[in-house]
Amino acid sequence: MAHITDWMATAKPDPEWEEWVQSIGARCKGQAPDIGQFPDIASLRKWITQSKEAEMGGSISGVQESDHQVEMRDGHKITCRTYHPETEGGPLFVMYHGGGWCIGGLENEELLCRLMTSKLGMTCVNVDYRLAPEHKFPVPIHDCYDATKWAADNASTLGADPSKGFIVGGTSAGGNVSAAIAHMWRDAGHKPALTGCHLMIPAICYGAFLPEKYRAECKSFEQNKNAPILSAKACDLFTDNYIPKMEDRKDPIFSPLLVPTGQKGLPASYFQICGMDPLRDEALVYERILRDEGIKTKVDIYIGLPHGFWSIAPKLKVSEKFVQDSVKGAEWLLQQK
Repeated sequence: MAHITDWMATAKPDPEWEEWVQSIGARCKGQAPDIGQFPDIASLRKWITQSKEAEMGGSISGVQESDHQVEMRDGHKITCRTYHPETEGGPLFVMYHGGGWCIGGLENEELLCRLMTSKLGMTCVNVDYRLAPEHKFPVPIHDCYDATKWAADNASTLGADPSKGFIVGGTSAGGNVSAAIAHMWRDAGHKPALTGCHLMIPAICYGAFLPEKYRAECKSFEQNKNAPILSAKACDLFTDNYIPKMEDRKDPIFSPLLVPTGQKGLPASYFQICGMDPLRDEALVYERILRDEGIKTKVDIYIGLPHGFWSIAPKLKVSEKFVQDSVKGAEWLLQQK
């Protein structure tokens, strides 16, 4: 994002978003929802079940879907839903949903997987990893890694050809998982190698362990501590339930910015970053680090919009743009391999 010099200015509220917040009026006391208002994960899950607005849409012509029970390293089985184009032999995309490692499921990324399969001819694998607080760190990241290994090992059976592109990606917590797995996959020397990393509003480094040299420019957590949807309290709710031990939060598979082997040799990376998001600046710093290492990057930034805005206000024009950009970002990654 070399052309954006004032990162803080990207938090100025978007007019369409402000209009939507006013339109929900008394239903939410004229304010957009804040996940931080919930005292625990159970009450948050109940609210989502009762009031979620996002429309996932129905099936898309030409996309076949199948569920697989995939065994993890501890013997537990999770569901991986696969999406197949009419013509086999296309690229492979493994998707990890968002939800702070504590909420969400296959439905979160259902629409995006269908669109990528339909428009780009990809085979997509949607991973239903186990969630905290029932399954704390590192179970969710291990599930995602094991599912990715399963997808790679069974690519031909799934009708995919990773030599045409092998991408991992996800939203928020799923973006955090994606960045971590990109390092883990590189360091393990797995084949096929990843060709792309698709990072939608990712968490990259726990603030208390952010290297000193980046702290002066990482102001978004303080600037957006009371932001809609993902406030500082919401971040704490998720983090405390997922990874309660402070010492664990500097583990590179939670804070991938801190990987001791560095970022050299990572795949091309696409970023979607929201200006009114506490996680904004760590993502912008990470993108610059990758770029400085010679890794190809592309960034779309959504000025004046909060974390996950498209999921609670899917009918906004900018929400439609976000989803379209997600597909275009995957297409760009395929062109970089």
